[in-house]
Amino acid sequence: MPDIEGTALKKETMENDILELNNIKSNSLNGFNFSEIGDDHLFTNMDTPMREGAFDLSNEEKKDKIAGLFAEIMDVLGLDLTDDSLQGTPRRVAKMYIEEIFSGLDPRNKPKVALFDNKYQYNQMLVEKNITFYSNCEHHFVPIIGKAHLAYISSGKVIGLSKLNRIVQYYAKRPQVQERLTNQIAEELKAVLETDDVAVIIDAKHLCVSSRGVKDDTSSTVTAYYGGKFNSSSKINELLNYINN
Repeated sequence: MPDIEGTALKKETMENDILELNNIKSNSLNGFNFSEIGDDHLFTNMDTPMREGAFDLSNEEKKDKIAGLFAEIMDVLGLDLTDDSLQGTPRRVAKMYIEEIFSGLDPRNKPKVALFDNKYQYNQMLVEKNITFYSNCEHHFVPIIGKAHLAYISSGKVIGLSKLNRIVQYYAKRPQVQERLTNQIAEELKAVLETDDVAVIIDAKHLCVSSRGVKDDTSSTVTAYYGGKFNSSSKINELLNYINN
């Protein structure tokens, strides 16, 4: 059983640090603090916000700490951690966070991409559509479920199709904002393909909208990035025609 009392002091210290940080940063948010912003869609940086020393702990050490903290949350909720069904939950959650749904935070998990010569001389757009992904909203840590559509025009090099899917999954497996996810995928594609001629369209449902708050289960969010030759109405229309057919 994790040390619940031992984590309480750490939690209090962390909460005080967060409150102090909120006060410091309030002026940078147009005069609003984070509580006043509430459910508003906030996107502050192209890079995923990471603190200094984020990888000082090993994955096993992180699992131990997360398990202890999650056990405290369950205890505060009034759950009986001695119950056969619940006593393994803190460790399961910790393992899931590190090895699965937030594995994209670890740069060691970034997919290795090899470029190949475009020997087929294929010079039209290549579209990989309907890439299913699961991410998590960084504001409430609830799922974002969607599909990504990627396209590029070869500059003389190509990559394996599965690598396009892996790039999406890598950036999705971290606390995210959809606009950032779209841009991060696009920038990675530009870097690995050595071309600006890339496009990314994401259509996703946010459970922070559908399962809580406004509780709108019918809406979805669409974001797009068009680079290079895709910045023309003809190419955009061609891409959308491929996606919609």
